Amino acid sequence: MANPLKPITEQVAEGVWRHAGDLKHGMNIYLLAEEDGSVTVFDGGTASMTKGVRSAAEEIGPIKRIVLGHGHADHRGVAADLGVPVLCHVDERADVEGDGGLHYFQLDRIPYRFPRAIYPKLLSHWDGGPAKVADTLQEGDEIAGFEVRHFPGHAPGLIGLWRESDRLAICSDTTYFVDSLKFKPVDWPNVPNRVFNQDHEAAIESLRRLAALEPRTVAAGHSEPMSGEPEYMRMLLEQAANRG
Repeated sequence: MANPLKPITEQVAEGVWRHAGDLKHGMNIYLLAEEDGSVTVFDGGTASMTKGVRSAAEEIGPIKRIVLGHGHADHRGVAADLGVPVLCHVDERADVEGDGGLHYFQLDRIPYRFPRAIYPKLLSHWDGGPAKVADTLQEGDEIAGFEVRHFPGHAPGLIGLWRESDRLAICSDTTYFVDSLKFKPVDWPNVPNRVFNQDHEAAIESLRRLAALEPRTVAAGHSEPMSGEPEYMRMLLEQAANRG
C-alpha cells in the first residue's frame, strides 16, 4: 500500500503521468511529455506538492511551462514557485493573479460543521499564492498534442485537455471523483459541489459537453482516473449532469 503522506507518480497514458499528493493522494498534477523532450505541467495542485512535482518531472524532462486547469487554491499551488511560464484560459487570468476564486465561494453554505470550519484553513494551506500569467489560452489551442477545451462553471476559465487519438480527457474539476465535503473518493463522476462553483448551471452544462466527447479515460483534478468504453463513460457523465 502506498504511503498516504508520500506523493506518487504513475503513467496513465502515452506521454502522460499523474503526480498525486496531499489529502491521501487526492490532489492531481499531470505531466505531459512534449516532442522536444520537455514537460508541460497541467494543473498546479497544492503548494506542498512543489518539491515532488519537480522531482517527478526530472525523470521525464525539464519543465517548460505550467498550464492551469483553473485558478483555485488547490489547482495553482505550485505555480508561483516553479519558475516557469504560467498559462491559463483568458477568463481565468484575474483569479490566477488574484484571490483564486474565493470571492464567489459560498463556504457559509456548507451544510456540515467540520468542513465548514476547516475549509478556510485548508484553502490557505493549499494555496501557493497568486501567480503572474505569462500567456492565455482559448478553446481550440494546442498543448502537448492535446486540444484545449473550455468547461466553464466551476470556474469561469476552467479548461480541460482532449486527445482524440486515445479519447483521453484531462479535465481538471469539470467533474469530481471525490466527495469534497467528506474528503473521500467515490466510484462515480459528480458535478462539483455548488458551494465552490462560480456558475452551477454552467458547470452542469460543461459536464454534458465533456460527456458528448465520449472519452475512454477521464483524468480529473482529484482521485484516480476513470476508464471505460466511450458509450459507458458518456452515460456515467450524463447521469452525473442529470443529478446536478
